[in-house]
Amino acid sequence: MTDQALDGAGYASLSVAAILAETAHRTPDRTAFLLGDQVVRYGELWDQTRSYAGALRARGIGPGDRVAMIVPNVPDFARVYYGVLALGAVVVPVHLLFKADEIEFVLRDSGATLLVAAAPMLAEAAPAAARAGLPLLTVLVPDGMAVPFPRLEDEAAAADPIDRYESVHPISAATILYTSGTTGRPKGAVGSHLSIVEQVHVALIDLFDMRRDDVVFGGLPLFHTFGQVSVMNTAFRRGAAVILLPKFDPDQALAQMVHHGATVFTAVPTMYIGLLQAAARSTDRPPLRYAVSGGAALPVAVLEVFSREFGAEVHEGYGLTETSPAVAFNRVGEPIRPGTVGRPLWGVDIAIADAHLDDRVVPVPTGELGEIVIRGHALFKGYLGNPEASAAAVVDGWFRTGDLGTMDADDIVTIVDRKKDMIVRNGYNVYPSEVEDVMMRHPAVAFAAVFGLPDEARGQEVHAAVVLLDGHEATPEELVAFTQERIAAYKFPRVVHLVDALPLGGSGKVLKRELVAQFQTEPVQA
Repeated sequence: MTDQALDGAGYASLSVAAILAETAHRTPDRTAFLLGDQVVRYGELWDQTRSYAGALRARGIGPGDRVAMIVPNVPDFARVYYGVLALGAVVVPVHLLFKADEIEFVLRDSGATLLVAAAPMLAEAAPAAARAGLPLLTVLVPDGMAVPFPRLEDEAAAADPIDRYESVHPISAATILYTSGTTGRPKGAVGSHLSIVEQVHVALIDLFDMRRDDVVFGGLPLFHTFGQVSVMNTAFRRGAAVILLPKFDPDQALAQMVHHGATVFTAVPTMYIGLLQAAARSTDRPPLRYAVSGGAALPVAVLEVFSREFGAEVHEGYGLTETSPAVAFNRVGEPIRPGTVGRPLWGVDIAIADAHLDDRVVPVPTGELGEIVIRGHALFKGYLGNPEASAAAVVDGWFRTGDLGTMDADDIVTIVDRKKDMIVRNGYNVYPSEVEDVMMRHPAVAFAAVFGLPDEARGQEVHAAVVLLDGHEATPEELVAFTQERIAAYKFPRVVHLVDALPLGGSGKVLKRELVAQFQTEPVQA
């Protein structure tokens, strides 16, 4: 006989909406958001969120419903995000760079019943919603501008605000975040309230020295798990202030950080490089206490220069959309290990497994290279409507990341590269991140992305796309020679492509698949 007290779901509840609601209740007058000269305080932000939730409730949104949103880094992101969660519904943040066809796919795949779109996104969002047969609400449409969609602000003003957030089970779905789709269609990774809240608490207890009077740079896109959880949710749980930047511009970012006195910089490597370029054009510096890097490997050369230029240590971590996101980190307050992502988080188990075995997880000896696998509270619930992909990703209870790395006897994790990005040249494995780290040490190089192209004689050949620093010059031959002197003969790029910019995803990662596609069809210029 089943005993519900032992085997049932239990009576516990947990909501990500509590992160904003309870901070607003305790400290309503503290600053939540800084956007230009606009200051939004916690109390007013929660009141506005309750009104947004009331308007959504009036439209029939309730527990378990899925609401898609495509909103940039402005206060309305939080109002919609927490408003949806406060109703016990599931929020589906949509990539800001998606085109209509991609948005339509997300709307259909997620089973969304409503889309909230900011005015600047209507050109792509409106046709997507129409084709998917979904009602669309707008935010940020200026007064007097005629659009054929109702404004959420107007409906919120007329609605009865909710009194409190809904009670939901801890492992209930909170978010559906779509992966980048590097191999086929994007997959909807379902995150639970437990995984997100536990991520925030572990970060505040063990990882970050975040204080209530901190001012955190919020230039990471909030539709992405890194900005959403590691910046907004974590800062809000502590009651710190977040500087919003709707679109990352290095000079504007530096100016806003100086103006508002930013103390914590959280960003992806491309933002670090951009901020260093901005710093070369300005003598102003914010009072940073420390910086956090994630999303991709940060070249050690960039880490070292940034630390000197801004007087702040850079703490690198590692995570994925499917892991809420962080699973390893160089903790603030402990000596950093440049070139590594630090130790596993509390409650997160990391192992290095034989990368050649797909149907089972077999750990390799300490220090050996293999695929990074993860288990613990950080894991997602699975890919929405895709049990085959979920089963392939989670084997023997471990999530297979697709990343290659090592872990030493002190549990320090080092990321070597993505399995799919590894280049095999003449039978030798070449890891692009290692080559990029060397190339980034050239004084004229701003960005470098290393990738492999098919080669009849060698299987694959090593190529690099390079962006030069403003006012600097270097030829492809010089860059090849520079790298050749500093790395094994089979590793250095034989072909360097000088480009004006690298293709970036919305989270700031370099899209190497686009470089492969571009240079497979272009004549070689070395």
